[in-house]
Amino acid sequence: MHAPLTTRTAAEVLVDQLIANGVEHVFCVPGESYLGVLDALYDRDITVTVCRQEGGAAMMADAIGKATGKPGVCFVTRGPGATNAAAGIHIADQDSTPMIMFVGQVDRHVRGRGAFQEMDYPAVFGSMTRWTTEIDDATRVPELVSRAFHAATGGRPGPVVVGLPADMLRERVSTDIAPPFEPIEASPGKAEMARLEDLLGKAERPLMILGGTRWTEDACDAVTRFAERLHLPVATSYRRLPLFDPLHPCYAGDLGLGPNPKLIARVKAADLVILCGGRLGDIPSQGYTLLDIPGPRCKLVHVHPASEELGRVYQPHLAIQSGPVRFAEALESIAAPGDIAWREVTDASHAEYLDWTETATDQPGGVNLGAVMVWMRDNLPVDTILCNGAGNYAAWIHRFYRFRRFATHIAPTSASMGYGMPSAVAM
Repeated sequence: MHAPLTTRTAAEVLVDQLIANGVEHVFCVPGESYLGVLDALYDRDITVTVCRQEGGAAMMADAIGKATGKPGVCFVTRGPGATNAAAGIHIADQDSTPMIMFVGQVDRHVRGRGAFQEMDYPAVFGSMTRWTTEIDDATRVPELVSRAFHAATGGRPGPVVVGLPADMLRERVSTDIAPPFEPIEASPGKAEMARLEDLLGKAERPLMILGGTRWTEDACDAVTRFAERLHLPVATSYRRLPLFDPLHPCYAGDLGLGPNPKLIARVKAADLVILCGGRLGDIPSQGYTLLDIPGPRCKLVHVHPASEELGRVYQPHLAIQSGPVRFAEALESIAAPGDIAWREVTDASHAEYLDWTETATDQPGGVNLGAVMVWMRDNLPVDTILCNGAGNYAAWIHRFYRFRRFATHIAPTSASMGYGMPSAVAM
């Protein structure tokens, strides 16, 4: 920690706070409204990637958040720079990606006059961020930057926008750096896990659906062990394919673009659905048709780290506020039923997945994207990271490519075009 022996500019304090929070890389389009930060970044232990357009910088920061689970960071200039970056903010919001965007602002004494490139950031970004603020007091930089990291990573993660008035960044202050943030993980209670065990004991056609963010490789491994013990069929949600090995005998398929009709039938026939980490939004629910709203006919267990998502669309029979990491750990306490009634269902589900994805079907024209995906999955190393944007071509990725390692698919659930290239640069 820095001791306040001498004064530093607020911009220098900001950079110190980023380093204290483990930030090693930022993306930016330089602009006059935050020149103080650019000066403060010089010769520091943070790599700076200069981008050509703010939307790309924001998408790169989002990609880092997806891959690491820690907030990706970008800097953009005010007005046109901020509006260009809005596409990346919307992606992070829809994808539940931790991300922080710092944006320049006009000097404080001219704010509210419609000054050159002035914007009201809370009004513009408030509906698609976890928090939007401006730092008016240079002495509060450590406090508010710390809060930004907590807001971006807590509950359902998402983007945070922090406005930086240019004159504030030039002020010299003597202040301590705040301690590094630590993500807060909610845990399931023993009573909730006991109820889950009881529901599994009474089920005949259960299905687990994995989605959302805040996952780790260890959590995915724990869910895999749980599925193996109970021989439980597991599906992945839209663009969350790396959460479960597709060649595992418990894997039932992907609820994304162009899913297997037999998997859709399996979901509708399930008497117990365990939705873990995700929201089962528009695309994975196939236009909100898989489960009745608000009261599903099947028993629904919804596990999510944010309380506001539990009961928002579907009224679960058992709501568990927990992050996937702690929930996956708690699954070790679930005992397998003495007689697993769904063994044949699981075996059939995996066989249907393999049949659906094994060989690319014939397509008109000179390019068969299904065959391209089959070739890629058979020839690329398993640790290859595939980045893509939006378009119907992505349906072939979901169907035929097999992601066998954690965090190897970086793509927007918001279906934002132009995402593939900047996310690949970030990786």
